[in-house]
Amino acid sequence: MGEVGANVMGAVFNLNHPAHTVDWNFIHMSVANVVVIGLMLVVFALAILLPFPGAERRRGDAS
Repeated sequence: MGEVGANVMGAVFNLNHPAHTVDWNFIHMSVANVVVIGLMLVVFALAILLPFPGAERRRGDAS
């Protein structure tokens, strides 16, 4: 990436502030981690609920 690229990224994202956190009793996490965990749960639920592609072909075309 180089020094120039690092300077440009530093100009785009201001990291000079305290982190935003979520506090639930004994759980203390950053908002970014909460968002990532939420997205992982959504993807997991979709993987469980949605049928696999080509499942009809493997069953022998029941229709």
